[in-house]
Amino acid sequence: MEYFTWNVDPVLISILGLKIHWYGALFAAAILSGLQVMKWIFKQEKANLELLDSLLVYCVIGIILGARLGHCLFYDPAYYLSNPLKIIAIWEGGLASHGGGLGVIIAVYLFQRKFNVSYLWLLDRLAIATALFGFFVRSANFMNSEIIGEPTDVKWAVIFERIDLLPRHPAQLYEALSYLAIFILLISLYKQTKIKDYGGALLGSFLSLVFTARFMIEFVKVKQAAYNSDIWLNTGQLLSIPFFLIGIYLIYRSRNNTKLSSN
Repeated sequence: MEYFTWNVDPVLISILGLKIHWYGALFAAAILSGLQVMKWIFKQEKANLELLDSLLVYCVIGIILGARLGHCLFYDPAYYLSNPLKIIAIWEGGLASHGGGLGVIIAVYLFQRKFNVSYLWLLDRLAIATALFGFFVRSANFMNSEIIGEPTDVKWAVIFERIDLLPRHPAQLYEALSYLAIFILLISLYKQTKIKDYGGALLGSFLSLVFTARFMIEFVKVKQAAYNSDIWLNTGQLLSIPFFLIGIYLIYRSRNNTKLSSN
């Protein structure tokens, strides 16, 4: 069977020794797209647009620090605790979405304490932008031929030549398309229903949907943790379970949280 072969150079542009990588370009696109979504939401609800620049800084720092620490502590703690200086070597790769999620939650908490904005109101709306953010980041992983899937013979398998010559599940695309679908669903619910009036409903929907998709896709993804587990679930799946349960709890609890405002 003829399979699709992928061998794109991770470097998008190289000018006078300056290299711009696909990952960096798509990560920037993720941030800018999320910012535009939040601007649109703030305008819809007549919230203070001047807060968005500060919110962006808090979120970006939270994502990067959280994702890096999450990768180091969740997936290869023995190595990084033995080589602590490697924790700051972000340029060598290694970001964990679970850690990035925790980082954003902490960053937004610090932001709302300083600027007196409703925490749950803000997280609900950021959930929509974060789903789109995830689409771009996983697309960047595909461009880099990283976070690949297990070998398979399905018709849509991809051969990542930079890795080997085996046809594999394009796990990055599975996640990217899942996040894009979740973004479309959440933005549609926001526009066409009263879900935004129920504090925690959007965030709960985001968490339950994203981590259900993540849990299922982990079955066809190459193991990322550097250690072995004695149970059949991998690290990514184990980390997804509490996020999913929190999402279900928020949806249940949101029935009593009506008319939530930004203040």
